[in-house]
Amino acid sequence: MTEITKETVTTEENVTPEVRQVRVSNKADSYETTEYLIFFIFGALEVLLLFRLILKVTGASVQSAFVSLIYGLTGIFIMPFEGIFRKGYAPGVETTSVLEPAVIVAIIVYAVLAFGIVKLIRVLSGEKQEN
Repeated sequence: MTEITKETVTTEENVTPEVRQVRVSNKADSYETTEYLIFFIFGALEVLLLFRLILKVTGASVQSAFVSLIYGLTGIFIMPFEGIFRKGYAPGVETTSVLEPAVIVAIIVYAVLAFGIVKLIRVLSGEKQEN
């Protein structure tokens, strides 16, 4: 959707006002669309990793289909970070709570990676940074 605005400009040399039309576009260009897509994909991954962290800490049963689905989807993404820190176990009466530091490291690394990729796209697109 394009919005057309009119503005009046008066210069010191020319006393008569000049009317000029400025086009303002609300549509994202291809680089912005790519950025949004990257943030969406990494955001969904971050949410899944956060679910995994919460389910592990609360000792959720792996017999639940939802829990198995979350563990299955996120297992591949935390694999590179396994073994950096030891897991913490807290046995309870019915369940065992597990703290996986690899999930926390993965959440941080993937967030930094998403921002890095978006910044790289902005540099490659030649976008001028406004502060």
